[in-house]
Amino acid sequence: MELSRPKEPLLPKNEIEILLKELPGWQQIENSIRKEFHLKTFLDTISLTNHVAVVSEIADHHPDILINYRTLCFVISTHHSGGLTKKDFDLACEIESSSKKFL
Repeated sequence: MELSRPKEPLLPKNEIEILLKELPGWQQIENSIRKEFHLKTFLDTISLTNHVAVVSEIADHHPDILINYRTLCFVISTHHSGGLTKKDFDLACEIESSSKKFL
């Protein structure tokens, strides 16, 4: 039996716009935020993916991850809340910070 999680409060549109300005390259697509990273090698792509997987597991907040050779795309949303929450932007900030080691 899966326990239901409490819903995170959705962010208002104006706060989403402010937070996106602090995350270069991230875009809002409907109820999610998204960014593509172009890495130097396939191993860098997998290393960043693995790092984000660990961070996401600790935070219990998991992005959709799309891998296409040296291109890595993260799509983040709080599905059970039906939109964007602070958790999404916290994870995007962590991904942004971590990516600098691999670019």
